[in-house]
Order: sequence, then structure tokens, then C-alpha cells
Amino acid sequence: MGYRVVIAGATGNVGREMLNILAERHFPVDEIVALASRKSMGSEVSFGDKTLKTKDLDTFDFTGWDMALFAVGSEATKKYAPKAAKAGCVVIDNSSLYRYDPDIPLIVPEVNPQAIHGYSKKNIIANPNCSTAQMVVALKPLHDRATIKRVVVSTYQSVSGAGKDGMDELWDQTKSIYNPTDSKPARKFTKQIAFNVIPHIDVFMDSGDTKEEWKMMVETKKIVDPKIKVTATCVRVPVFVGHAESINIEFEEHLDENEARDILREAPGVMVIDKREDGGYVTPVECAGDFATFISRIRQDSTIDNGLNLWCVSDNLRKGAALNAVQIAELLGREVLKKG
Repeated sequence: MGYRVVIAGATGNVGREMLNILAERHFPVDEIVALASRKSMGSEVSFGDKTLKTKDLDTFDFTGWDMALFAVGSEATKKYAPKAAKAGCVVIDNSSLYRYDPDIPLIVPEVNPQAIHGYSKKNIIANPNCSTAQMVVALKPLHDRATIKRVVVSTYQSVSGAGKDGMDELWDQTKSIYNPTDSKPARKFTKQIAFNVIPHIDVFMDSGDTKEEWKMMVETKKIVDPKIKVTATCVRVPVFVGHAESINIEFEEHLDENEARDILREAPGVMVIDKREDGGYVTPVECAGDFATFISRIRQDSTIDNGLNLWCVSDNLRKGAALNAVQIAELLGREVLKKG
């Protein structure tokens, strides 16, 4: 016996990826429905070898459905997620709307699976920010061994994190570089993204941090440990898929780089590719389409006591969004609903 599953936002990048991953991982589905906005109603999406026609999110009745994976953005989530939750359908939300609600668990299954039981307060579970998700998968096993005091992270985030419009803008601007008569000004991003990097993701806050940087700080504390100090600089780069992060970690105790490498090799969801030679590391191009979070460039930081540096790369549409949501659905089924 399987589950009745809803995908809300099925025509977007993340929604389509959710459908792909559910099929790839053979999630126990008895019935599945793809929902979209009225303007996209009737569009076709793939689920394994099946083709689904999208239905209207606005008029859909969630009664009798087990779980709904939401990839519709905060405004639509605010309207429809409580409706689904009230009807008894557990919502797994990919937007930022509920991440900081103390009554709603924020989950990365490899890191804090025990938090799943907190879903019952509001029948909603939050999926973390893409850049946070891959980082905490790497941090948690190291924190368990040597206790992390402080993290300094710089991100190199692909344009797919800004949706289809971000990917289209990089593509169009790249072509226009070679055809100056067809100039493509910045619309989705604040400056030209082709052949450039932009140290600005989301809105600026009074502190000078951007909202994306603030998300990484707050979410790491909620998922891993509230005592960890995090400072982040988030940068958009001209890459289509795959986020990369340079992470500097300060521990309470000494942790040798070789032991750290061994710990990470055994950690769930992590793949260590770390050779000190040309090409002995993973880049975003190589991680696209993969489930793993890849760790490379593990080495001591000699400028501080108990410091390590590492390089972290993951497919942001997968571990950063769709895969993590599906893993939450698997955890929910295994630990709570217990049908599949």
C-alpha cells in the first residue's frame, strides 16, 4: 500500500525535479496529482513513464491525500498550504515561508531526522534553503566529533537557484556577448550575470547581510546547533546548475584533516573526492543530476586553532530542493505514516 501524493508547482524547475526523483527512487505512490496555477493548467509533466496533465491548484481539494510537496513560492504557499494541512494532507514546503516558525520542523534527513515528529503541530514541514541544505550535510558529522564553534562560508550559487528566468537570462546574455547588436540587459539579476559574478542574492537587510546570507546563519542554528556562529557571503555565478561553497570551520577540539576525511567518507549523503592533483576535486558541472553532496579540498587551517577548510558542491535543484523534499517524504512515510 502506497501514498496519495500531490506535487504543487509541478511545471517549475523544482516541481519537475520532484516528480523525476520520486520516480527514480521508486517512492511508494498509489496515486499522484500534478498541480499548477490556472495559466499552466493542462500542461503535461512526466512521472516515470507516465504523463500527467496538471490540475488547478486554486480549486483542488486536498481531502484524502497523504502528503503534498510544495514548490510554488511563499505567496502561493501562504494561501494554499494551510488549506492542505487543514484537510489532513501533510505539507512539505520548499519555500522560505515556514522555515523560521518554531512550531514547524526544518529538516535535512541526514542531519536532524528526529525533528520529523514535530510536524503534527501544524501538519507542515519546511525544506531549508538550497545553500544551507548541502552545507549542514557536511557540518553535522564533523560537529558530532569535535563541536563546531564558528563557520565562515562563501557560496558560488548557480542561476537555477533563481528559477527559469535566471537560467534564461544567463543563456540570453551569453549569446548576446557574441552578438553585440542583440544586447540583453539585466532583468532578473541586479547586474550582468554572463561572464560575471554578483555578490548579492535576495534583498539587503539592515545589518548589511543579504537575506540569503541571513538564511544560512539562522537555518544552520535551527537544524544543527543554536550555538554555532555562522557568517556567510553569498555570490551568484554564471553556472546553470550546481552550488559550490568554500567553508572554513573552527572547532572546540582539534580535528585532523585525515580523520575529518574518514568521517565524511562514512557520512550519509556525502561523497568525498579529494585528491591533491589536477582535477582531484568536484565542480558544479560534474555534480549536476547527482544525489550526493561532494566534498573536496579538505585541509587544516593553520591560521587558527582547530580549523579546517573544505569545498562543498551539490546539485541545488536536487539536494538543495527537490531531493531533500522527497527524502523528507520518505522519512515521514517510514517514521510516521507507515503505509508504504
